[in-house]
Amino acid sequence: MDVAIGERWQSFVTNAVKDGKFASASDVVNEGLRLVEEREAKLQALRETLAASIARGGSYSDEEVAAFIASRHERRTAAKAAG
Repeated sequence: MDVAIGERWQSFVTNAVKDGKFASASDVVNEGLRLVEEREAKLQALRETLAASIARGGSYSDEEVAAFIASRHERRTAAKAAG
């Protein structure tokens, strides 16, 4: 497969390989695809959880839901920064 990624991403890939973070451009692309796949799986799990919650019914306000999502996002961001 031949894919055009544009100058910005070409430079990113080249530097990632040059800096020794990856052995080849294919490794960079494979890691990116793995991350997209992981994100899509997490989004699907979230959609399924939301659908099940809606089916069960609930009594949370928009503000409560937004606060919960924000707190989860903050925890994940902090965990990534620490790791």
